[in-house]
Amino acid sequence: MGELHPQEPPRTVLVLDDEVQIGTIVCKVLTAVGIATTHFTDPLQFLLEVKRAPPDALVLDLQLGRADAVDVIRKLEVLKFHGKVLLISGRDEATLQEIERIGRAHGLFMVKPLQKPFRAADLKARLQTPSEPENSEPGNKKSAPENLPANPRTILEEALEHEWLEVWYQPKVDLPSLAISGAEALIRARHPERGIIGPADLLPPARDPLYKPLTLFVIRRAILDWRVFASQGHPIKLAVNVPASILSAPGFVDFVRNVLPPHPKFPGLIIEVTEDEVIRDMDWIHEVATQLRLYNVWISIDDFGSAYASLSRIKDLPFKEVKLDRGFVTNCGSDALKRGLCHTVVDLAHCFGASACAEGVETEQDMRCLAELGFDTAQGFLFAKPMPSSQFLEFIAKPHGGPLGQVRVAAVDDVARSAKA
Repeated sequence: MGELHPQEPPRTVLVLDDEVQIGTIVCKVLTAVGIATTHFTDPLQFLLEVKRAPPDALVLDLQLGRADAVDVIRKLEVLKFHGKVLLISGRDEATLQEIERIGRAHGLFMVKPLQKPFRAADLKARLQTPSEPENSEPGNKKSAPENLPANPRTILEEALEHEWLEVWYQPKVDLPSLAISGAEALIRARHPERGIIGPADLLPPARDPLYKPLTLFVIRRAILDWRVFASQGHPIKLAVNVPASILSAPGFVDFVRNVLPPHPKFPGLIIEVTEDEVIRDMDWIHEVATQLRLYNVWISIDDFGSAYASLSRIKDLPFKEVKLDRGFVTNCGSDALKRGLCHTVVDLAHCFGASACAEGVETEQDMRCLAELGFDTAQGFLFAKPMPSSQFLEFIAKPHGGPLGQVRVAAVDDVARSAKA
């Protein structure tokens, strides 16, 4: 499901850094742009203040004396903190990115980390703008008034009550042919004042009860949209994200069984479950996954590699796809280590009789690398951003239209040049 981050600039920020000088600098930079800041060197006092008066954003150093950012992240999950979290450290970029992923796994809204020494402009940019600009998506033409609630749970409750929810689609591309082979269904809300709201401001913390009506809505809508796609000659396979807690809930299999279309060209449904959730609820998910196979519904292990699950624990799970986390995909065309990891995942997936999908593909160099390594499918902004169902139908109806057509032409030219050489 991914795509987390509140979109409004913060008005209050708490800074936790045991280096007084650095913390003071951060506070001065943010105060200069009208953001109220408070600096803490003690994690306990910091967390007590977060609980007492939750700010809009937090700035965390990685090493905090006898504590560290991971300790704080775990406590923030317990406190159900919903604001932005920015990591700042002099440690290497890989460590910063890894702890950022840990924060996301704990349901926090992490923005892109910042290495020390940093520029004041970069610090302001991290906190004042969303790291993934949802407002660049089609239909989002309105700004967010300051007096509207920023709590994702509140927004989701309103969206469910007032029927503001929509399902958008991002194409999944068959890498050998660059043809559209499927799509992932992604949630959006069309707020009458805020415009289009993405998962960043919509999804509550993991295991929130609101995930049940949300998930059932997405599946129902995806099946209805599939009927429309199929009627226009495009019976593609759709994938939906389902939390493990919903997948293993009583009645879920019955619900899926009842909404699946009896259409002869229905190619089945893919249910994406994150790797960490698969491991947490392994036994029951194995049983449910086996049952769903009877109805041509298959499990995809999403964000693979982000949780470093033991292969011995997932090898017996009846999954159809391994979806490699974008953290390993980005720059795989130029990073030898990432290329090696991608190669290992492809071999692993095929060894298990599953397909390998790469998510977060944004450059042609990475796409060519993934194709050479044997990935079956890919998705990412290189091909297309998520779009409403009507726009998606137009997209798949054009054989060479849009960004995907440009990528296909470039790939064909690249092959031709290689042949001449």
